[in-house]
Amino acid sequence: MVDPRGPRFAAAVTSVVLAAVLLTASGWLLLAQTMVFLTGAVFGLRCAPYGLLYRVAIRPRLGPPAELEDEQPPRFAQAVGAIFGGAGAAGFLSGVPALGYVATGLAFVAAFLNAAVSFCLGCQIYLVIRSLKGVHA
Repeated sequence: MVDPRGPRFAAAVTSVVLAAVLLTASGWLLLAQTMVFLTGAVFGLRCAPYGLLYRVAIRPRLGPPAELEDEQPPRFAQAVGAIFGGAGAAGFLSGVPALGYVATGLAFVAAFLNAAVSFCLGCQIYLVIRSLKGVHA
């Protein structure tokens, strides 16, 4: 279980990083963000760099969360972000900038939605997949 404010904070930082990628077409910066996504997906949100930053620098200044949420949907969202980040980095670094911009733009929209209005697109996809498999969240 995780504090839902943590993934939202991470989405805000991610939005800034992805905006910088869109402005600079930096495949290396996108590759670094992809590693952040992968860390969260594989090792959990508490081990991801933005999760650590939230836990150490932000959460102590806030009151306790109203509720906790399951970590699996946001971890799935991190995996989806890694897929788009990897595709975008491959595009920028291999000379196919259109792929880089499209993949990064889609990842940016998803991160910005989470940061701005607390709508986690990857989490919703996770829940739809689970419901199609007949597993209730």
